[in-house]
Amino acid sequence: MANWVAAFLIIITLELGISTSAATLNETCLGADISFQLQFNLYQNSCPEAESIVFSWVQSAVAVDPRMAASLLRLHFHDCFVNARDDTATFQGEKTAPPNLNSLRGFEVIDAIKSDLESVCPETVSCADVLAIAARDSVFLTGGPSWEVQMGRKDGVSASKAAATASLPGPNSTVAVLLANFQNVGLSLNDVVALSGAHTIGKARCSSFSSRISGGAGGGPDINLDFVQSLQQLCSSPDLSTTATTAAVAELDKGTPFTFDNQYYTNLLSGEGLLPSDQALAGQDQETRMIVETYVEDSDRFFEDFKASMVRMGSLVGVVGNTGEIRRNCRFVN
Repeated sequence: MANWVAAFLIIITLELGISTSAATLNETCLGADISFQLQFNLYQNSCPEAESIVFSWVQSAVAVDPRMAASLLRLHFHDCFVNARDDTATFQGEKTAPPNLNSLRGFEVIDAIKSDLESVCPETVSCADVLAIAARDSVFLTGGPSWEVQMGRKDGVSASKAAATASLPGPNSTVAVLLANFQNVGLSLNDVVALSGAHTIGKARCSSFSSRISGGAGGGPDINLDFVQSLQQLCSSPDLSTTATTAAVAELDKGTPFTFDNQYYTNLLSGEGLLPSDQALAGQDQETRMIVETYVEDSDRFFEDFKASMVRMGSLVGVVGNTGEIRRNCRFVN
């Protein structure tokens, strides 16, 4: 299986099709293989520079484009959340699945990291591990916590557009749907709320929160009309063409959009969650609202829970040991 939400998260998926087209990347976390366990410090001897190489590239990318931190975090989430054991005969790439289409970014950063790693220690560090490390570094570089990343994932040799469509939570998901998606991969309600906190950085297109614009979906009785009206203005500007309006973006956390903090949860309590699935955490379910309130009051608790949830999500691997491969190029199987 795989992947985040995150994290992520989302979490984020590298497509796994066999293709000569540069449009494909690999889905790297696929199922469960208990014959092999992820390990800390796996590359200490085989590629001691691995984590510093990843950090350097992520640091440079985020310095040029602060939004890239959220994009790399999301790649890891989407990569881990899909069980791509279906449709392997057709190799249907996951980048074209509705949750991913025209929304995933950062592939060129992963390409650069992998190229650098291959020049230093060929066929040693998997693309899946690169994503996990890059997600951690993205959080840290925007002011969030850091954690040790377990490593030893292998890159898969199959892809499933159908699995990505079914497994990845959509922006209009209710709490019940979110919980079902997370429970399907062994994660809990607390993981839902903690990993959703990844939306404290990043942006989303108008098409992702159109139901918030039309009726304030997800907010329950506490709809923030001023906030909804500001979104309506952004997404219906007469200065934009229809195409440009659809592609317009808004910050997921309008308060501190480039800082990883607990402001996202404060926004939810004031009815300013951008995605319907975000606002639902405060407006649809009392249990999730209580967790939101806890994170508003205690940012340290959020950081600790987020780290623990990222480790759990990153452990959702199924290509380890003697299965899968270590890609030389993350866009193609070897």
